[in-house]
Amino acid sequence: MIYTIPLGRIYWGRRTNRAARAVKAVRRFIARHFGVEPEKVIIHTDVNEYIWSRGIEKPPRRITVKAVKDPEKGTVKVLLVRQKKR
Repeated sequence: MIYTIPLGRIYWGRRTNRAARAVKAVRRFIARHFGVEPEKVIIHTDVNEYIWSRGIEKPPRRITVKAVKDPEKGTVKVLLVRQKKR
């Protein structure tokens, strides 16, 4: 399934670790929508690199990802839907 995850609320807090909080927010969002524990969500390196691409203080306001659940292992893989650089 393809999701557009809003990350605007990350900007309300301190700017010193926004990118790390954005990764955690993606993990929580996918876990909530798939009914799994956050530890069972596997974020692909492309998603991580896209979030960190503008540094620790300025993560993207939203990110579009594709989530695929593996029913045997009970894990969810999060892949990046190609985003154009701004």
